[in-house]
Amino acid sequence: MLPRLLLPVPACALFALAQPGPLPPHEALTYSIEWRLITAGKVHLEWHQERTGWLLGVHVESVGLVSKFFRVADDYRAALDPSLCTETAQLTSQEGNRQRDTRITYDGAHHTASYLERDAARNTVLSQHEIEIPSCVHDVIGGLYFLRTLNLEPGQSITIPVSDGKKSAMAKVEAQQREDMKTPAGTFHTVRYEAYVFNNVLYKRPAHLNFWLTDDRRRLPVQIRVRMQFTIGTITLQLEKNE
Repeated sequence: MLPRLLLPVPACALFALAQPGPLPPHEALTYSIEWRLITAGKVHLEWHQERTGWLLGVHVESVGLVSKFFRVADDYRAALDPSLCTETAQLTSQEGNRQRDTRITYDGAHHTASYLERDAARNTVLSQHEIEIPSCVHDVIGGLYFLRTLNLEPGQSITIPVSDGKKSAMAKVEAQQREDMKTPAGTFHTVRYEAYVFNNVLYKRPAHLNFWLTDDRRRLPVQIRVRMQFTIGTITLQLEKNE
């Protein structure tokens, strides 16, 4: 049998794909990070609905043997408007001896994103610039929540605007196939997707990004996998807890 064609969905059809109200007003998800067959860290993701939009927070921390050699403690916060367009983002990171504080302001009305990265230990500016963006753009994690509001069937694809404050791009996302996925949180019926943000789209690094959403109205992200070059390997996030 020939593989099913990936059919692009025009922007006007997104209204038909959207399912009103699928996102929970509050969600707390905990993931384990597996790298080279060992548990390398934990990710805690929180999602809140506010009167003026949405707030998301992510805490990433290394554990075990990895933490002894290279400690990672990252905190990411983003504010989204009611349409899930990103308004602000902040990343505070401690990775080994490096400490960084990054702030991004997305101004859709003026089509600009302002990026400021500081060395927190030395209190110096490392990078500061402004780029052009569309009137609505998603950070990568906010984009995942946006995708959860759509009803993409395997064989369909869409293109969405994404930005990390350093670059803005139109990233293609494919719904590939249905799969049963077993994680520490249980076994789920899912749809596997691939998001094309690497390979010089948003990020220069060559890699593949896949994620698995439950095949129901929740569209819960139960697994996320980044496959990089052999020297780095594959990083897999699996859902441990849903609160």
